[in-house]
Amino acid sequence: MKHLDLGVLDDDVLLFGGPYSNLQALEAVLAWARAAGIAPERMICTGDIVAYCGAPLACVEAMQASGASVIAGNCEIQLAQGAGDCGCGFEDGTTCDRLSAAWYSFAQSQMTENARGWMGDLPDVISFEHQGLRYGVLHGGVTDVARFVFETDEDAVFAREWAALEALTGPVDGVIAGHSGIPFLRLTARGAWMNAGVIGMPPHDGAPQTRFAVLSGGKMRIEYLSYDVEAAMADMRAAGLPSDYRAALQSGYWPSEDVLPEALRVAVSDRG
Repeated sequence: MKHLDLGVLDDDVLLFGGPYSNLQALEAVLAWARAAGIAPERMICTGDIVAYCGAPLACVEAMQASGASVIAGNCEIQLAQGAGDCGCGFEDGTTCDRLSAAWYSFAQSQMTENARGWMGDLPDVISFEHQGLRYGVLHGGVTDVARFVFETDEDAVFAREWAALEALTGPVDGVIAGHSGIPFLRLTARGAWMNAGVIGMPPHDGAPQTRFAVLSGGKMRIEYLSYDVEAAMADMRAAGLPSDYRAALQSGYWPSEDVLPEALRVAVSDRG
């Protein structure tokens, strides 16, 4: 596995995951960074640039041009290798499995050799120091890049992934992850584990705003991201993608809860 150390980043650090082929959301978070005075060398994406939405190649090219550091998510790894699926580990026959076949096939058809080569060179983990503390950044897990780690998981899950990360990076005081789509901050026996959320899809909470995170003065905070949802939906429509994820951008609810633990599922009766 490839490890990239960014050295000392003492000013504010922007952390975000899952652009998910949503160009409007990616442009919005990059604009937020510019307005906040956060330089590209202090921007880190936890991976999955490409997924559910309608502008996969444009998102890859925008990330390349941004100068931000990027972790190889499972989607980058699979696309770089020309694999036949996204590698998310969805169970056969589930809604997520069915829908992934459509968006992954479309994304695969859009990729250039330059894009595949760039994705194939991305690091698997990143480390950096901020305000005297050292952080490790990963996608889903180290033992499995597509591992879904949620706030409700048992302590042993966090301990196992933390140990696997430190085997690559050396000791860290905090961990920053992505992949699972729902942001959270969990205080573990080893330290703070933060999922920075994703910008390309809402976190299954009934509102269209997505999430990213900022590390400032040694403290982590989650920020809301608003963007042109209608334009993102239009891109998906033009790409001929199924309507399920397109509707999710507006409703704020995922089309399936297949990957979610029971505690994070939302009853249909509770959805607005």
